[in-house]
Amino acid sequence: MKNIAVIGAGTMGNGIAHTFAQHGYKVQLIDISEESLKKGMDTISRNLDRMVAKEKISEEQKTETLKNITTYTDISEGVGSASVVVEAATENTELKLKIFRHLDQHTSEDTILATNTSSISITQIASAVSKPERVIGMHFMNPVPVMKLVEIIRGYNTSDEVTKTVMELSEKLNKVPVEVNDYPGFVANRILMPMINEAIETLYNGVAGVYEIDTVMKLGMAHPMGPLQLADFIGLDVCHSILEVMYDGFKKPKYAPCPLLTNMVRAGKIGVKSGEGFYDYSESKKAEKISSQFSR
Repeated sequence: MKNIAVIGAGTMGNGIAHTFAQHGYKVQLIDISEESLKKGMDTISRNLDRMVAKEKISEEQKTETLKNITTYTDISEGVGSASVVVEAATENTELKLKIFRHLDQHTSEDTILATNTSSISITQIASAVSKPERVIGMHFMNPVPVMKLVEIIRGYNTSDEVTKTVMELSEKLNKVPVEVNDYPGFVANRILMPMINEAIETLYNGVAGVYEIDTVMKLGMAHPMGPLQLADFIGLDVCHSILEVMYDGFKKPKYAPCPLLTNMVRAGKIGVKSGEGFYDYSESKKAEKISSQFSR
């Protein structure tokens, strides 16, 4: 099991590709956009440079890691030799179903098909393939090369053999896999997203400001990052999508996205990746952000 295909070269996809490649796996990184592939590879290279600078890896290990990754814009070509495919595309149900229908046609029946979805039903995704027992959730945490946890989510039909194989594969990446069952939000986001949503509601209701809310949670609850800063880091659009999935699944008001979150997403202020969310991440504000917002 040395050939791993990763679909999607965005934040999660390039992090997953980086992690597998660093542990000696041959990785086929796939994205329909050449530009996204280039950005993804540039990100991997920069992250490896940071690891070299911190003496966590050598220059030779960096070179070998990059050599282990080959990029493709054609899914059919990229997944051909893969023992495991990890889909890390945008958190959109229809897109994921489309990708898995394609994978069903272009992979062998014993290829394990994993999805990095953070909230969408594994059972629903598995319905797109002829052998749903080979589909499983493999939810990495961001940033993937650093974070230890991998949520391993069994769909209704996921086989014991596939689950065991993916648990062992995660351990070979020096991760800690935790097996959970297929319910909206799984464990991580079922607990995390209502907290983030409540922090946004607290801001929306005028109880306190952004800095104050995050400071209470960092200093009072020993969180390494405040919930609003974390939401920016995850992406407010992603948070909104996950909350909608959970609200549709549970029909409970506590999962309904706060109106402020909805408006910010509609306005395109979705956090770090857009340059603005609850904090300002534009180039002109970076020094100010670091000195005043996070170091008061």
